[in-house]
Amino acid sequence: MSYSVFLSSPIHFHTNSRFFSTFPPKLPNKLKTTVTTTTVAAIPPLSTATSVTDLSVLDSTTVALIGGGSVAALAAVLSFTDPERRRRLQAEEVGGGDKEVVRNYFNNSGFQRWKKIYGETDDVNKVQLDIRLGHSKTVENVMKMLTDDGSLNGVTVCDAGCGTGCLSIPLAKEGAVVSASDISAAMVAEAEKQAKEQLTAGNGDIAPVMPKFEVKDLESLDGKYDTVVCLDVLIHYPQNKADGMIAHLASLAENRLILSFAPKTFYYDLLKRIGELFPGPSKATRAYLHAEADVERALNKVGWKIRKRGLITTQFYFARLVEAVPA
Repeated sequence: MSYSVFLSSPIHFHTNSRFFSTFPPKLPNKLKTTVTTTTVAAIPPLSTATSVTDLSVLDSTTVALIGGGSVAALAAVLSFTDPERRRRLQAEEVGGGDKEVVRNYFNNSGFQRWKKIYGETDDVNKVQLDIRLGHSKTVENVMKMLTDDGSLNGVTVCDAGCGTGCLSIPLAKEGAVVSASDISAAMVAEAEKQAKEQLTAGNGDIAPVMPKFEVKDLESLDGKYDTVVCLDVLIHYPQNKADGMIAHLASLAENRLILSFAPKTFYYDLLKRIGELFPGPSKATRAYLHAEADVERALNKVGWKIRKRGLITTQFYFARLVEAVPA
């Protein structure tokens, strides 16, 4: 039985003001999507920090049939699992806490997995292809959110947690002056490689400026930028640390801060727990979901307010995105 309806149904976004139209992503022929009028929004794949990419043992039928009484039964099964023990052992192996686990993961097996997902290769499974779709919509909607306010030529942007450059490179093509960083040296090297390949030719009248790529964690970022964007990263921070990180990122931004995060709801939390039941051969990082109200509270605390907000979902990708401005 096919559940491709999850990938072809309209994706809706909501803002505080009006609706926007998105432009469709460039996807392999084997995956089609229909996008209706939407707003701008998105966030990190839920599977970024869980092992959803290893869920080949769970077909879409199994996941889609979770509901009603089966949710209670599944919750009972989950109560007997001990994902925290696996996380503790994982941290001990690399000699540190969450940050060391994340750095180790994205410099090794995680890098190979996410390089494929963020790339254009056909060597991906259905789950990875679905996540690619969700992530591409995140990037496209962030770009639309930024360009709707005018030209990016000469605008300084900090891409915090740049990965393989999926956002940094389009920003540079629009003339933005990009400072991009990631905790993973492997990711940064791949981003630099992709940028050199894609930015050698001009973009019409705009001469792209090569992004400045650095290996840094969020805590080490400094400077001042017109806009700070942080996609698919807060999933690695528990709420108490995420509050401080949001405050730090806001201190770097002069006019706009764009954040994406895995939304914390009962349903999404349950799906995360399912992913933890199937860690696969390669261990992934711990996933932290965040309630939108908590993120908004952290922004308000440092004098910022949410101007736009939205949600992108596919079958395996759940992303909440907010744009904040000084209050």
